[in-house]
Amino acid sequence: MSVTYQPKKKKRAVTHGFLVRQRSKTGRNVIARRRAKGRKKLAV
Repeated sequence: MSVTYQPKKKKRAVTHGFLVRQRSKTGRNVIARRRAKGRKKLAV
């Protein structure tokens, strides 16, 4: 079996970062939910 996870910081931020979340309404909901829950990190 091959190793499938090749992490890249840029790709991670571009896909799941704070600014990406802010772009859509649903993304903003995600941030709001995480704030309400008291997450230390809201996004990558």
